[in-house]
Amino acid sequence: MDSKQIEKLLERYWNCETTLEEERTLRQYFQGQVPDSLQDVAHLFRYFEDQQQKELPAAFDGHVKPFMHRLQPKGKWINLSFALRIAAGLVVVVVASYFVRQEIRKSYPAEIADTYSDPQLALEETKKALLMLSKGFNRAQKETEKLKVFNEAEQKIKGKVLDSQKEEEGQI
Repeated sequence: MDSKQIEKLLERYWNCETTLEEERTLRQYFQGQVPDSLQDVAHLFRYFEDQQQKELPAAFDGHVKPFMHRLQPKGKWINLSFALRIAAGLVVVVVASYFVRQEIRKSYPAEIADTYSDPQLALEETKKALLMLSKGFNRAQKETEKLKVFNEAEQKIKGKVLDSQKEEEGQI
């Protein structure tokens, strides 16, 4: 394989887009002679290969099991990595909520400040605002009175229609 194809494969490898077969091809390529520009990558692949060939010593289980038994309270195994993952997740949630809370506090004022320093002026402005609301409510009340007239007229029409229907039924 030429170096340009290998470089394309490497780019896909670094982006985690290679298949297992392409990764085998890369490992085989880096076992042989490689151009100087790819020596660093060759060392990495050779390291991976060396680590895969290593085996645990026979006494490994004997060294690890006593340690694991110390972690075993009341017959249950503690999965330390699982507990650490949960703790790390909780830390992330707490820190994220702290920063979100800080951003929310920045976007809203701490308290509403008085807009008027003179209480008399504030009273006058409040009166103006309430008067404006009152005018709006009065206008709405007048409009509802018009609807009331329409409703009464509708009831009268319905009453006449019902009376005429009753008369027709009585004649038939």
